[in-house]
Amino acid sequence: KFFLIMAGAGQGNYLLIIIAAINMIVSLYYYLKVVKAIFMDANEHPIEKLRIPPSPRLAFFICIAGILLTGLMSYVYEYIFSLSTGF
Repeated sequence: KFFLIMAGAGQGNYLLIIIAAINMIVSLYYYLKVVKAIFMDANEHPIEKLRIPPSPRLAFFICIAGILLTGLMSYVYEYIFSLSTGF
């Protein structure tokens, strides 16, 4: 949205900027209502705490570790690619 508004300002489309600003203010109001409902309103029917057995919890953490290591160790894939292509 920021880039669209800046492009509109650069072209002199001030009506577009005014409409976009009003739209952002209205949407911010609705987003803040959701945040208020989540964090500030009292919950009349709380849900009991979810208890996950140890084996699915272990599988979950192994999957998360694999995802993080795959993302953080991407240089290994680049090294393998460079070995296979010669670049």
